[in-house]
Amino acid sequence: MTIDDDMRLIVETARLSFVATVCPDGSPNLSPKGSMRVYDDAHLAFMDIASPNTVANLRRDPRIEVNSIDFLRRRGYRFKGTAELREPGDPVHEWLHAWLLDLNGPGYPAHRAILVHVERALPILSPAYTFGGADEVDLRRAWAGTYLADLDEER
Repeated sequence: MTIDDDMRLIVETARLSFVATVCPDGSPNLSPKGSMRVYDDAHLAFMDIASPNTVANLRRDPRIEVNSIDFLRRRGYRFKGTAELREPGDPVHEWLHAWLLDLNGPGYPAHRAILVHVERALPILSPAYTFGGADEVDLRRAWAGTYLADLDEER
């Protein structure tokens, strides 16, 4: 499985991805991750900033699914694979930690990195594309306007 340029764009612009792991009782655990990045052509990575349940689940069962959705484009990807925990000193941890500190400043917590080996990626599309014949540029403009209007109403 190769992570292509469009997948990279979506992960970068999503700003928030969702990670699903398996709890001890078999139920799903869904957790938002603001540190998701493409590491290379076959891997995603995110930082354990405050993820004790995600980490505990992955220690027991490395299966993982990551959903990255660009909410303005109304599309994204579902990445399925397995995860490895990477501790401080590991190149994946150091790479992601440097990015995290550049973004948030010194002292930001970074316990360990999680490297996701992507085995499968499937597109996620809004029904506006499949049933409404929507154009991505028009959708971005419309949804950006919706979110900005919501912010204006909150003020």
